[in-house]
Amino acid sequence: MRLVIVGAGFAGMYAALSAARLRDIEGVSPEELEIALVSPEPTLVIRPRLYEPKPETLTAPLQDVFDAVDVAYVQGSVEAIDPKACTVDVVNAKGERKTLQYHRLVLATGSRLFRPNIPGLAEYAFSIDNIDDAIALDRHLHALSKMPASAARDTIVVAGAGFTGIEAATEMPSRLRALFDKTVNPRVIIVDRSSAVAPDMGEGPRPIIEEALRKLGVETRLNAGVSSLDKSGVTLSTGEHIETMTVIWAAGMRANPLTTKIPGERDKFDRLLVDGCLRVPSVPGVFATGDAARAACDDCGNYALMSCQHATRMGAFAGNNAAAELLGVPARQYHQEAYVTCLDLGDAGALFTRGWERKVEMVGEKAKATKQEINTVWIYPPKPERAAALASVDPEHVTNL
Repeated sequence: MRLVIVGAGFAGMYAALSAARLRDIEGVSPEELEIALVSPEPTLVIRPRLYEPKPETLTAPLQDVFDAVDVAYVQGSVEAIDPKACTVDVVNAKGERKTLQYHRLVLATGSRLFRPNIPGLAEYAFSIDNIDDAIALDRHLHALSKMPASAARDTIVVAGAGFTGIEAATEMPSRLRALFDKTVNPRVIIVDRSSAVAPDMGEGPRPIIEEALRKLGVETRLNAGVSSLDKSGVTLSTGEHIETMTVIWAAGMRANPLTTKIPGERDKFDRLLVDGCLRVPSVPGVFATGDAARAACDDCGNYALMSCQHATRMGAFAGNNAAAELLGVPARQYHQEAYVTCLDLGDAGALFTRGWERKVEMVGEKAKATKQEINTVWIYPPKPERAAALASVDPEHVTNL
């Protein structure tokens, strides 16, 4: 039997380890149940940290962890899925193609930044959506530091006032001060079509975020969208033109397009609708997890967000349940009642909230210390030691905050 997991992000990594844990508990050998994970590289990109400097350092190796728990790593990208034949087509960096047969499939392909058809967006905007984009932005910022000061050089526009946009914008003043002449006063502007920053955070946390932006000198342009970009800067829907050499696009996510290869219902983010055990109901043998799945967290109408906090726990349940079907043991109902947010606010500290109502628990330096612990400890893979790695992925205990 073979269980194939597509994707080595948070959901994919936890799916593989959780499946290996159940296989170990049931006393089944890797020869009897092969667990294969497919991804371009055996590394975890620490995506929630890509707003920080030196993004090339923000990855963690996975090969030793996989070896420790007998997960087979397959290098390449899945380009086609045939649910009827139960196969996936994998293409490696050399263009070599091979077909893998599966008995259960876990789609953990994550998400991508949504880039609408705005004139100049593809040519002139940067992002922190993936490691390559974040590295390109970092190199661009270093290149700016070697140019003469000007309004365009010293102005950063961040399109999107959600979590990603706020973290990128609030980190930018300190990043630029570290690169530019100390006399330069960089200008950072957040643009969003909403009438308030952090529209999903609610009324409780918002004044704290707004105060942080004021403290850092970050300007906002609300009720405004990006109409076009060119070499001179960005033009907003209000008609305002902002001179800038740096526009960071952070306005919305969509599930990886591979979800469209699976016949099933999807939501507006292209996430596959799944049942309580994270199965895709319309396709036998296929599970979706992480950013690829729209899953209910509880019985109160809350659904998993596109976040590593949800992806890790969802991955653990999906991997366990896919293996459980093959091993003939009961699956576990995914649930995630606990939910916290920890929003980095640059030199203004951070904001920590608990619950779907986002009750503020910590602010400032105390919250910042928690954010740094999350960024540097909590979200990294377990050590490549078999017993410890398997013990860390009990679905009921993963991300149980």
